[in-house]
Amino acid sequence: MNIDFSKLNGLVPAIIQDDQTRKVLMLGFMNEDAYRKTLETGLVTFFSRTKNRLWTKGEESGNFLKVVKVFNDCDEDTLLILVNPVGPVCHTGTDTCWGEENKGDVFFLDFLQRFIQKRFEEMPEGSYTTSLFKKGVNRMAQKVGEEAVETVIEATNGTDEMFLYEASDLIYHLIVLLTSKGYSLDDIGRELKKRHK
Repeated sequence: MNIDFSKLNGLVPAIIQDDQTRKVLMLGFMNEDAYRKTLETGLVTFFSRTKNRLWTKGEESGNFLKVVKVFNDCDEDTLLILVNPVGPVCHTGTDTCWGEENKGDVFFLDFLQRFIQKRFEEMPEGSYTTSLFKKGVNRMAQKVGEEAVETVIEATNGTDEMFLYEASDLIYHLIVLLTSKGYSLDDIGRELKKRHK
């Protein structure tokens, strides 16, 4: 990855975003050494302009930012770093440096979709998801039907806790079926968006 550190006297902005919730957590600056250390350790490291040294986020608090993926922008002078945060991100104790809660569990579905897609590509032994793919589309479709019936039963005659449990099973199995057919939740979103007009 080519990064242009020359525009800001050896620094580039690094936008830190939660990989699962997609919330922007903070903004920091990196020089080449901080960038290299981030890649080597898998923990986000910045160049502190006030301390004039490298600073690994969480080195004192334990609230590390574990790197998932790094992107460079079109001008090659700004980084976007997807992370899994360990604890609150801001030094004030809030989840983000803007005081927002780092919630957005609906975005976990995107993470789950990517996880299931990876299972489909790699087919690791011992995985329940792999076993569904190997049994074929008829079995996957049958599982979606079974989970749909169980969700309806819990909605009408069960508990809220079991309703959510069965609804979660339904969504999981639906994502597996979508993946096997070459589709994703994005395709469902597009279809629903079209209808919403």
